[in-house]
Amino acid sequence: MTTQTTAPDTPSTPAAGAPSGLIGIPPHIGRALATAGGVLTIISTFLSWTWTADFPGDLTVYGYPGGLQVLVLIGGLLTTLFALASYGVKGLGWLIPAGADGALKFAALTTFATAWYTVLAISVELGGVVNLEPGGYLVAVTSLAALIGALALPFQRPVPEPADPDETSGERFRREAAHQWETVKASFASGTPRPLGKLPAYAEILIIVGILALGLIVFTYGIGTEYDELFIGFLLTAGFGFAALNKAGLISQASQLTARHQNITVCGAFVAAALFPFTQTDDQYATIGVYILIFATVALGLNIVVGLAGLLDLGYVAFLGVGAYAAALVSGSPNSPFHVHFPFWAAVLIGAAASLVFGVLIGAPTLRLRGDYLAIVTLGFGEIFRITANNLDGTSGPDVTNGSNGIASIPNLDILGFDFGAQHDVAGFTIGRFANYFFLMLIITAVVVLVFRRSGNSRIGRAWVAIREDETAALAMGINGFRVKLIAFAVGASLAGLAGTVQAHVTYTVTPEQYLFAGPIPPNSAFLLAAVVLGGMGTISGPLIGAALLFLIPNKLQFLGDYQLFAFGVALILLMRFRPEGLIPNRRRQLEFHEEAEAPTVLSTTGA
Repeated sequence: MTTQTTAPDTPSTPAAGAPSGLIGIPPHIGRALATAGGVLTIISTFLSWTWTADFPGDLTVYGYPGGLQVLVLIGGLLTTLFALASYGVKGLGWLIPAGADGALKFAALTTFATAWYTVLAISVELGGVVNLEPGGYLVAVTSLAALIGALALPFQRPVPEPADPDETSGERFRREAAHQWETVKASFASGTPRPLGKLPAYAEILIIVGILALGLIVFTYGIGTEYDELFIGFLLTAGFGFAALNKAGLISQASQLTARHQNITVCGAFVAAALFPFTQTDDQYATIGVYILIFATVALGLNIVVGLAGLLDLGYVAFLGVGAYAAALVSGSPNSPFHVHFPFWAAVLIGAAASLVFGVLIGAPTLRLRGDYLAIVTLGFGEIFRITANNLDGTSGPDVTNGSNGIASIPNLDILGFDFGAQHDVAGFTIGRFANYFFLMLIITAVVVLVFRRSGNSRIGRAWVAIREDETAALAMGINGFRVKLIAFAVGASLAGLAGTVQAHVTYTVTPEQYLFAGPIPPNSAFLLAAVVLGGMGTISGPLIGAALLFLIPNKLQFLGDYQLFAFGVALILLMRFRPEGLIPNRRRQLEFHEEAEAPTVLSTTGA
């Protein structure tokens, strides 16, 4: 007697493993619908979406997209281009090295999400859908049509697990839900990108320059968004749009290209970053830029400890505070008990050295611990530093840090006659105070990147990776685990102290409350660790991008008020669920989470 373990196929249910779409529309009709929807969405952005200018961005103008319409226009262009490429239109094949369908679905989702967010925001803020003009109704219909058409494109459905005749209703529900989720993931999957052919060196360099210029434009647009609705729309467009480019295989080919010219890419990235202040009309966003660089530099130092050596440090922000306090005490502040004013180079060396000493003093007795025990000890060190700085006020202890009032009135830097607190005219551009510190911090970030690259590719860097992967095996191979971990702790601490010396001059004041374990405003230890994990542990670009996102997004989402940390936590949970290796993982770590991925010929120790 045999038991039937799989449900029979029915005419309404696609056969397991057979190509079909999520929506029961013939594929050729779905593709045409997606193409037409993309074209009509582009046209709708040149129409008026509402009758009143009360909605931010003035969406009342005909013939000139503004505000959120520009983002929908970008989504519509991506949808149209990928749809035309899927038809094999000559000259568009380079857009889809990994295939068109997955990219088309994400592009249509980009357009739909941004368009419907805008329409709903207009309806809610202005009091109903009656406030929509014909362009608003048109974009809602066409973006939905494009998405429906894209979801009708066929894909290889996964084979469901056989049913167990003894399973309970709950187990059956979980099995079916898991299969449905696997089906949805398969519908957005793409093929393996074809290898990028060899191009002339000048052509490859020009493409890299174009990629960096595009990155500068996107960052400048995102940081300059003037109202909350536009920034949320930017996040939707950038997030889903990046996914579409990734599914198309363009991100993979860009990575191949930059890997061929790593030094040129790194230098070009710093040149693009240096151009950022020249894109601003005032110092408002240069302020955010310099704080992002401080946060990113400290995160990159923590990446040595966490990403390379595999040591969980929950009190790392204390090293930033040690460097900031050390520099503030010797930089001429009237609140300093030492009453000395050292030049900047001396203050930098003192700040980095003080953090290094504290790193060794804390690491020497604690680095024989592992895992959670080490994390608890480092968390305690971070809190001890903050409490001690609070108590060195002349009442509870010696008068060194001025207690909770901190060390205030730290003077601006003056290096070789260049006053960082004054405005300067450069080639017709006015560079303000924060832009001056932005350039200085960019140099320090370059130094930290150089240290990370050289140390990560050195013998000590390979020892860090060995300790991270399997400490017992590394010890058996003759690696001095304690010494290697102590070096990682000391180097990471000194790099944080280096950034702290600049932070002290940028903020004018150093107080204990700036160096918490967790809080809504970075940098703090929780945000620093999240930046490393979010961006991609063990890489250079990962923590830099993670730090930029974690500083920029809370800064732009202040309207959430007390819900900022809640939104931040939800975002991290979703990221760890769907991309646990981080936004820009190294290849080794990516293979740990995605065993089905194709193994590379050469594994890098530090990643991209």
